[in-house]
Amino acid sequence: MSEVDALFAALRQAADPQTVDCIERVVMHGRDRDLNRINALAFADEHHLDEEKTLAALLHAARLGAFEMTWNVLCPGCGGVLDTGATLKTVDQETYHCALCAAGYEPTLDEMVEVTFTVSPRVRRIAAHDPDRLPPLEYYRQIFFSSGVDLPQDFEARFARTQLELIELAPGEKAFLSLRLPAQFVIVFDAVTHSAQFIDVKGEPTDERQNLSMVISKAHALHETLTLRPGPLRLTLENHSDRRVIPNVCVAGDDLHDLLGRRRPFLTAKRLLSNQSFRDIYRTDTLDVDQRLKITSLTFLFTDLRGSTALYERVGDLAAFDLVRAHFQVLHEIVATEAGAVVKTIGDAVMATFPSPDRAVAAALRMREAMLRLNTEHGSDDLLLKIGIHEGPCLAVNLNDRQDYFGQTVNIASRVQGLADPNVIMTTEAVVEDTHVSEILRDSGISSVSRMEELQGIGREVKIFALS
Repeated sequence: MSEVDALFAALRQAADPQTVDCIERVVMHGRDRDLNRINALAFADEHHLDEEKTLAALLHAARLGAFEMTWNVLCPGCGGVLDTGATLKTVDQETYHCALCAAGYEPTLDEMVEVTFTVSPRVRRIAAHDPDRLPPLEYYRQIFFSSGVDLPQDFEARFARTQLELIELAPGEKAFLSLRLPAQFVIVFDAVTHSAQFIDVKGEPTDERQNLSMVISKAHALHETLTLRPGPLRLTLENHSDRRVIPNVCVAGDDLHDLLGRRRPFLTAKRLLSNQSFRDIYRTDTLDVDQRLKITSLTFLFTDLRGSTALYERVGDLAAFDLVRAHFQVLHEIVATEAGAVVKTIGDAVMATFPSPDRAVAAALRMREAMLRLNTEHGSDDLLLKIGIHEGPCLAVNLNDRQDYFGQTVNIASRVQGLADPNVIMTTEAVVEDTHVSEILRDSGISSVSRMEELQGIGREVKIFALS
């Protein structure tokens, strides 16, 4: 058995075999581009696979060394990759600047950090393993743009409509270009170093040659916008970096905006941190102790068993332990199947996260039904589950050697759970106002009763909703 065969055999033991079969087929027969920076959500959609099973398979493949996982910081404007690293620990700057958009952004894990998967060279060698040898437009497609930019199959032809010039320059090389500037906004941009020069072309056309020099370096330089007139230009480009560069001169008009404006869902860092398979595999190696990464919206679900101490007294330690363990197992399974992850357990309580409120509410409803079934099976009402849900911003942090969350959203979710009665799901206004949650409640025939409540330690009244 070859090393590759052994890797996929091991992967079938860890992940869904049908999903693994599909990944193996693409590895064996797919294009090079299909195996570089794989968008897990787009891959699942294209091959008609379950998203969670696909994500779990790729995570296990990365653990086994068949794929490499990368964390890419994105520009929310153009969708370009501003920085990339092998772990989330590399996202360590307070602000990331995009030269193409002339803007700076504070990184958030919701939409500014994507996670992609590239086949390992030990499994199959692809062109992107040596990106400086990629054809220029393949570099733009495979390296510069994120997997969330939905580039068309005819990207090259579409990009040509915006392009005035495109050239390759080796380290230390200098080139002279002669071109005619149209009366539009023009950008000189290099996708390797992210150097950019903006030219506002306006005024009376001229037949007199204008001159412009641009030095390309690895300092991600953005030069001040220049104003030139429509007409001939002699452009001097110098590569002062230690890599090949591929500057292009393009018109920043409707064609370019239409080309780059098409987006598709991609695997965000937020979603991955709320994935049970990821937490199980990478539980101790996600964030540095000093990292504080923002998430603009995450949904927290807390559960607790009411009267668990009395349960131990009533049925004895062994029987009570078996019941509580069964309850934990059911809750873990439900959280995982609803795209969530258990962050931690505290006594008989569970803290879990979900990428959106609807997945948390769906999980809560299933948990309530599951506890009723367990109680029926045991002929008693020993498992009385209290559930609280809240959504909002938070910080992803490293606490007690584990990836955890911090902030008022977490505190409110915990306090809301403390107000819940058994078999009643307590939520906040932020949750019930979600469109998808409203659909779930309507389709399930769930009614809600609201009241204002002052939560301990919060310092203000919060509108809470009891779902029964």
